[in-house]
Amino acid sequence: MNILVIGGGGREHAISLCLQKSPLIKKLVVAPGNPGIAKFAECINIAIDDIEGQCNLAKKMKSDVVFIGPELPLVLGLKDKLEEYGIKAFGPSKQAAQLEGSKSFARDFCLRHNIPQPKFKCCSNLKEAKKEIKKLNGYCVVKADGLAAGKGVIICENIDDAINASRQILEQKKFGKAGDRILIEERITGIEASLFAVSDGNNVALIGSAQDHKRAFDNNKGPNTGGMGAVSPSPYVTEELTNKIMKNIILPTIEGMKSEKMPYEGILYAGIMLTKDGPKVIEFNCRFGDPETQVLIPLLKTDLVEILQKATTKNLDKIKIELIDRTSITVVIASNGYPDKFEKNQILPQLDQLKKPNDIIIYHAGTGLDKKNRLIATGGRVFSVTSTGKNIEDCRNKVYPCIEAIKWEKGFYRKDIGNL
Repeated sequence: MNILVIGGGGREHAISLCLQKSPLIKKLVVAPGNPGIAKFAECINIAIDDIEGQCNLAKKMKSDVVFIGPELPLVLGLKDKLEEYGIKAFGPSKQAAQLEGSKSFARDFCLRHNIPQPKFKCCSNLKEAKKEIKKLNGYCVVKADGLAAGKGVIICENIDDAINASRQILEQKKFGKAGDRILIEERITGIEASLFAVSDGNNVALIGSAQDHKRAFDNNKGPNTGGMGAVSPSPYVTEELTNKIMKNIILPTIEGMKSEKMPYEGILYAGIMLTKDGPKVIEFNCRFGDPETQVLIPLLKTDLVEILQKATTKNLDKIKIELIDRTSITVVIASNGYPDKFEKNQILPQLDQLKKPNDIIIYHAGTGLDKKNRLIATGGRVFSVTSTGKNIEDCRNKVYPCIEAIKWEKGFYRKDIGNL
């Protein structure tokens, strides 16, 4: 098969590496890709929001399937455009991708289909927001309605915090147009976990679970980020909890989308809070997570190309998705200052020359090459180091010595990934 992967982060590095290993692959192209992906696949520099450019590339390379990695091209309708040209795409349509593209859409959808979630109110101005904040005495979560690269959520302790957060999003445009509206949500408590399922619009299959570490610093301190590390499987998601989440959240979502004439195809990522009242939806994402993909993919036993084939031909019921019986953790190395201001184009160590065990993988994310062909940091989250092992402790004992050996002074990482 000829496969085009859209994206250039750590998630796409993990996906592309997995696809490349399949005997079913004939040609693999990644757009835009990154220097890590370029070691084994052809990379073509097309921006992730250039829908026309991506479609032209898919036509030119006679792509059998386009694997859409990030949320932005999904929300912009890349799948719909590709299908106009008769090209199969793995991912939801523009309509279905509203589950991630609009938090208010997702909350209203859950309300219509009795899917457990926190209480919420959508607000378009500060006056409305203040009213809701006071009802919750400021102990709430303030969210930008649109896409904000995983950073549009502010957890508040009191009324002043919540009003300030609302003002920053609505009036100071901290997250741009994503904050034209906000949600004021009840602050639910418990352990967070993520479940990943794949759907062909009719059938759904579980891929696995992961535990993400969102805060920038150790002991869950500091601002929210796109994710500083992850563990898979989640040690808190038992078989009983998995069945409950599938029954009460995943299946009703797929069935609900179908009943509303926008069948959901591709990856459904359910961010769950395990509360004393049972699992509740924190958010939906319409693609694999980052950095969760970097821990899920190394555990995948079933051929990923075969999963794509079955999902895009509506034959997902004809495949059983299996994982190897191992644990995986990944630790993200970010530029100093992330998720706020950070210096770009810092020279990185030669990651591919690092001596490391076979069960350690370094995934590139925000990396590039300068004019002298040196590896540089181009983004906030620069690369991640993943290890697999018999348990979390085994993984930690492998991954951290490897990170320490890299010695990049312009970056930082959490030292407690896997300390759950």
